[in-house]
Amino acid sequence: MCGIAGFVTLEPSSETGIAERERVAAMCQVMRHRGPDDEGIYTAPGIGLGMRRLSIIDLSTGHQPIHNEDGTVWVVFNGEIYNYRELRRTLEGLGHRFSTASDTETIVHGYEAWGDAVFSRLRGMFSIAIWDARTRMLLLGRDRPGIKPLYYAEAAGRLFFGSEAKCLLVNPEVDRSLDAAALDHFLAYLYTPRDQAIFRGVRKLPAGHYLKIQDGQVDAVRYWQLPSATPAFAGSEREALELLEHTLSDAVRAHLVSDVPLGAFLSGGIDSSVVVALMAQAMNRPVTTFSIGFDEATHDELPHARAVARQLGTDHHEFVVRPDALEILDRVIWHFDEPFADVSAIPTWYVSQMAARHVKVVLSGDGGDELFGGYDRYLPHPAVARFDRHASGVGRALAKAAWRTLPHGMRGKNFLRHVARDAEGRYLDSVTFYHADERQSLLSSDARAALRNWDAEAYFRAPFERLRTLPFAAQLMLFDFETYLPEDCLTKVDRMSMAHSIESRVPLLDHEVAAFAASLPVDMKIRGGTQKYLLKQLAYKLVSRELLDRPKQGFGVPLAHWFRGSLREAFGDVLGSSRTRQRGYFDYAFVDQIMAEHLCGKRDHALRLWQLLVFELWHRQYVDAPALAA
Repeated sequence: MCGIAGFVTLEPSSETGIAERERVAAMCQVMRHRGPDDEGIYTAPGIGLGMRRLSIIDLSTGHQPIHNEDGTVWVVFNGEIYNYRELRRTLEGLGHRFSTASDTETIVHGYEAWGDAVFSRLRGMFSIAIWDARTRMLLLGRDRPGIKPLYYAEAAGRLFFGSEAKCLLVNPEVDRSLDAAALDHFLAYLYTPRDQAIFRGVRKLPAGHYLKIQDGQVDAVRYWQLPSATPAFAGSEREALELLEHTLSDAVRAHLVSDVPLGAFLSGGIDSSVVVALMAQAMNRPVTTFSIGFDEATHDELPHARAVARQLGTDHHEFVVRPDALEILDRVIWHFDEPFADVSAIPTWYVSQMAARHVKVVLSGDGGDELFGGYDRYLPHPAVARFDRHASGVGRALAKAAWRTLPHGMRGKNFLRHVARDAEGRYLDSVTFYHADERQSLLSSDARAALRNWDAEAYFRAPFERLRTLPFAAQLMLFDFETYLPEDCLTKVDRMSMAHSIESRVPLLDHEVAAFAASLPVDMKIRGGTQKYLLKQLAYKLVSRELLDRPKQGFGVPLAHWFRGSLREAFGDVLGSSRTRQRGYFDYAFVDQIMAEHLCGKRDHALRLWQLLVFELWHRQYVDAPALAA
């Protein structure tokens, strides 16, 4: 596990030397937390590759960059390749000679053997840079579901890349002015767009893609995505359960490869409990587990996690998060580089910090909700279902006309806006925080003018275009797999675990598990009102049913309670300050309105206020005083 960074010139160039090496070193240094154990740099005319290493596999000889036998192919790599031993045997059979025992070297020889098809051969999580000196081509690849990040920027005749946006911002050529469309997307969905960033000059490589840079051309190529055809599995439920257990057990075993101690995050829910139970079967010692809780009982999962840990015989560790935990908010924001408002980043920071005292690798249960149908929003809402039963098309038309006439905050407005939409629109409405009409009130006239040619919802809903032949619930799961999962869930876990120099692995997102899950018919995922039906049947084989049969809590934070209590003055001081209000992005009459509604208990605007707080604190770090030191 590492962080990678570097550049390639887009035009023929002879530049090299100490200045270029120092540039790459500076890009690496700013993300030292991703790899505190080692640094490696390679420069040649027109190319610079660098890495920071967190040593997990082949501790003694796995130094990067790694090259082939004649030094014409070079690789830097962030992640883990779980099938590297099998690939090595295949490549040795083809005549390739290995000088290390690392998974990185299989990428070098794999590229020699298979070219850019190498990405499709890799089982794992990764962001990779491959430099071919013979053809002067750079390939930048990102893993299938988007577990590991990769940013890039074109500026001053070069393409810069890195595992974090801050690597690119070291270079003064990169345009770091604020992108209005990315801000609008953040306000709508808590995070920035899948292939854009908050900085105008920076972009993200989407999951399952590679970037090819050669002869001044920069081309993005998709090499993998889950199929949008009708699910293909035609076996019985018993056969499906057996295949799920085999596939997931194999994935968990593969994810245990490590030369350093490893453990697991355990919430006591279905996904993490299955992962820990399968780890316990595969390991010859107790699994080390880590759980986070809160003083507020409505958000505290510690008793459930503790019960599962006790049954599975784990070496269990716990931590309780309290309101003063937000003293680390500035550090959390620094690690995300961009505004990111999923408040569960706070407990993820603390569980990662706790785990780092004991292990260097953790497994998590991320991905189960998207692949197996775990979110409540995949089920029809009872009130909406009643409306559809009793209201004709005329009722929807009336709702569409009525909701626009109601003022902000009036009861019934949000419901009418929701039911007036089609099925896709309702789903998008359910995952939106500041709705389009509210953003019109929130944003200043200058900000609205900058968004004249931008439609956040049209951009966000694009994946639905290829999914419409599927049953609607299957469409929603795949939509979340391609949007919310990589840009929110996986971003959160990567940044918070790497902030503490530990590696987080996600066996439920092994591409064999994902492909199998996508092949299942919807009624094996959601049956009646039961979500994650098939995965639960496996869970019940592994852990006592009475420990798992409970309402889903999610990895939430009692933010509304905190904001009305001990944090009331803290967020009021930031959002009410003259420094905040002079920026020109927002109309603070609207901000004051929602703040008053929240504090008097009329509405719960905790997450919306949290978004504005996060944005302001991010702005102070990355725009007002763009220092990159932690």
